[in-house]
Amino acid sequence: MKAVNLGIACLSALFALSAHAADPAPVKKVDGILVDAHGMTVYTFDKDVAGSGKSACKGQCAENWPAVKAGDAPLSEPYSAIVRDDGTKQLAYHGKPLYTYIKDKKAGEREGDKKMNVWHVVTD
Repeated sequence: MKAVNLGIACLSALFALSAHAADPAPVKKVDGILVDAHGMTVYTFDKDVAGSGKSACKGQCAENWPAVKAGDAPLSEPYSAIVRDDGTKQLAYHGKPLYTYIKDKKAGEREGDKKMNVWHVVTD
């Protein structure tokens, strides 16, 4: 009976590892800019302080500029994750939290670039 339980535990662990390996990357570079897993343009916010572990975008700002979710997969430099006030993990690039823009309706749109001179497309 112990061998069966051990076998089941090993298979469960293997399936869990494969599920993590199959997680799509949270962002990738397309045409010189970072986009999320759905191809939507990714932005940084000048009011965020790199490396602070905090997002300055809250309330209405967070509704207009949704956080790029970090997920549970391990991250390697230059990516990291911050924990937002609501407990969700947000992806950061060189310590700056990443966002999408609600008015970008199709992959590749960049309506938020230079918005209010504080939002910027991530190019590198």
